[in-house]
Amino acid sequence: MSSKPTPAPMNPFVKLGLDLGPLIVFFAVNLLWPGAPLAKVMAATLAFMLATGAAIVWAKLRHGTVSAMLIVSGVMVLVFGGLTLWLHSETFIKIKPTAYYATVSAILFYGLIAKRPTLELVLGQAYPGLTQRGWTLLTRNWAFFFVLLGIANEAVWRNSSTSFWIGYKLWGSLPATLLFAIANVPMLMKHGLNEEVAKKEPPLPLDG
Repeated sequence: MSSKPTPAPMNPFVKLGLDLGPLIVFFAVNLLWPGAPLAKVMAATLAFMLATGAAIVWAKLRHGTVSAMLIVSGVMVLVFGGLTLWLHSETFIKIKPTAYYATVSAILFYGLIAKRPTLELVLGQAYPGLTQRGWTLLTRNWAFFFVLLGIANEAVWRNSSTSFWIGYKLWGSLPATLLFAIANVPMLMKHGLNEEVAKKEPPLPLDG
C-alpha cells in the first residue's frame, strides 16, 4: 500500500513571496492604474483579492498547507475588499489592516493568558530549539507590536489622503514589520534558536 507523499518543504523565500506578493500586487496596480485615485484603489483592491486567493490556492496545491497568517489575511481581504468594491468606498480597505492587527494581537494575547504561546503553533517547525521562554517572549512582542500598528493605521487613514495612506503602508508599516522581525532574532538566539536557522528564516508574521 503506497503512502501519501510528503509535501515539499516550503522555501523561506517562497513563503515570504506568498505573504508579501498580494501586498506588492496591490501597490503596483494602484501605482500603474490610470484614472482618479478612487478608481486606482478599486482596481488595486480587486487585484489584491485575486492575488491573495491565488497565493492560498498555490500554497495548498503545492505544499498541502496554508499558513494561519495567510488564512486570516485572506478572510480579511475577502470581507473588507468585498465591501470596498460593493459600496465603492476605500474606507473599508483602509480599515482592513486595523481589523487584521486587532485579530492577530487578540489571538496572541489569548495564547499568553492561556500559557500556550500561539506563535509556537504556527511557527514551531520553523524554529527548532527555541525554548518555551523564547516562544512566550516572541508572542508577547508581536502582540504589542500589532497593537501599535493598528493604532498607527487608524491615525494615518483618518487624518490623511488615500495616497498618503498607501505610501505609509509601503514605506512605513511594511518596513517597520520587517525590521521588527529582524530585531527579535538576537532574543530568539539567546533562547535556543539555532544560528543557521535564524539567518535563513527570521520570524515573520507579516503586515496585514
